Amino acid sequence: MAEAQLQQFLEKVRQLNAFVALSEADPAFRQRLSDCANHQQVVDLASSFGFDIARRWGEPPSQGSQPMVSIARDGADLQDRDLALLADGDNGSGQNLLSGACPTPGQERSDRLLGPGQLRLELIHSCEFANPPGFWYDQIESEWVLLLQGKAQLRFADEAQARSLKAGDSLLITPRRRHRVEATDPAPGTRWLALFW
Repeated sequence: MAEAQLQQFLEKVRQLNAFVALSEADPAFRQRLSDCANHQQVVDLASSFGFDIARRWGEPPSQGSQPMVSIARDGADLQDRDLALLADGDNGSGQNLLSGACPTPGQERSDRLLGPGQLRLELIHSCEFANPPGFWYDQIESEWVLLLQGKAQLRFADEAQARSLKAGDSLLITPRRRHRVEATDPAPGTRWLALFW
């Protein structure tokens, strides 16, 4: 294998590894990946995030195939492409954050407003949602949440009682602080703005 071919092969592996790392680091992205029904949908999803995983390693890269994702966990700066996603109205950011149909009771929907770089902003809409018994979030990211609509009960493993949150309340969840959602409102539901870094 010539050096140029080796480099093409290694680039393909790097993009696949970054794609896998994103699916492991981001539950909303993982759900979108899980919702794909065939190979082409996976390729299209990857492409929408800047990954060029469809081409064979010997083929030249397609235009604009630079990944917009940085998976490094070293506190790197927010990428310009993250801000561009928010500014151009992609991912629902051009709409009213309080509009849209309520999820099915017992469900929760997450829409990415900014990301998938070092900073991720999500709009989470919950309807009579609670995490299953015994389930705890134990994430490696910091998360700041703001309740935009409705009420919620959020429980931390290191606190005896759940916290009652209402519209306008916010809190910072530090990395590895185990927490869970105990309850959210029925329709029109509870809406959260969650910032991860």
